[in-house]
Amino acid sequence: ENALGLTCTVRNYIYVAFFITKSSLKQKERMGSKYGIGSLSIVMILLLCFLLLSMAPKLEAELTTIEHSPNSDGSISFLVIGDWGRRGLYNQSQVALQMGRIGEKMDIDFVVSTGDNIYDNGMKSVDDPAFQLSFTDIYTSPSLQKPWYLVLGNHDYRGDVEAQLSPILRSLDSRWICMRSFVVDAEIAELFFVDTTPFVDAYFLDPKGQTYDWRGVSPRDFYLQSILTDMEMSLRESRAKWKIVVGHHAIKSASIHGNTKELESLLLPILEANNVDLYVNGHDHCLQHISTSQSPIQFITSGGGSKAWRGYYNWTTPEDMKYFYDGQGFISVKISRTEMGIVFYDVSGNILHKWDTSKMLYTDLDFPL
Repeated sequence: ENALGLTCTVRNYIYVAFFITKSSLKQKERMGSKYGIGSLSIVMILLLCFLLLSMAPKLEAELTTIEHSPNSDGSISFLVIGDWGRRGLYNQSQVALQMGRIGEKMDIDFVVSTGDNIYDNGMKSVDDPAFQLSFTDIYTSPSLQKPWYLVLGNHDYRGDVEAQLSPILRSLDSRWICMRSFVVDAEIAELFFVDTTPFVDAYFLDPKGQTYDWRGVSPRDFYLQSILTDMEMSLRESRAKWKIVVGHHAIKSASIHGNTKELESLLLPILEANNVDLYVNGHDHCLQHISTSQSPIQFITSGGGSKAWRGYYNWTTPEDMKYFYDGQGFISVKISRTEMGIVFYDVSGNILHKWDTSKMLYTDLDFPL
């Protein structure tokens, strides 16, 4: 991320210098021979700008990519949980139990966490017992002993954010794979994990007495631009049939936090331009499925991993709200070459909502000669 940020910065400075120089030289050229600058000088300086630009590191998608082999038939299945790390309290243990049962039935490949992995204020250090008490000791079912791909939530940023990113945690529990922004490539599907907390202005302008660990994020503008550049390029370069983006904060939500305006303006256009199928988030402690006529993306909230039941709902277009459950639970996702199915479960493992879609692969079409 730092390397890409430096690359973007160098290129941006060169572009700015290029246009300023070009404008300035044209102005001087119009003023005549008083300055002794002609078209040849302009060409030479512009060539110098292009030479510097060519020497800048090549701008490529730099997100870390984890290869996850699909099943023999090309399919994958996984569970999604968010807002969970409370040492087993607030029904976290009960949700974990049902995740284990559903995970066994589906023979899942991995688990996705939408963030807020450790409450209330993240981890104090890599030695914090909250890691074992909220993760290792809770998700003990055999079916959950698979890789866990995790993003950070706003509560995670209130502690030692580097602790959750440390490889030391993976040495303590090999399932734990947590990064700021990264990609999981499962061939038929790719999952793009994005670090959404630094996008939210309020955490910087009005933190309400909370302290956030912004190491690795400052300077914020460059960090956000790096994420957006990386995400756009990674999505554009992807050849996966299904594209899923995972972040902590909701783009669309009817619960107490509502829509995240910064993601609506900065991230959503990139997702829509690159044929993303799902945006999956946590943050609001509920389960939601929103599908609007303005966007081809399905907006899925899975934030019911522990404390829930906020008693809040605000959505003005009921036809867009496909499902809303103000309670604890999780979701499952199963993807094949041509089909995707999502199921919502409550804290008792009851099925609350299902959604399916399909795509025809080009190789499945029969074109007569």
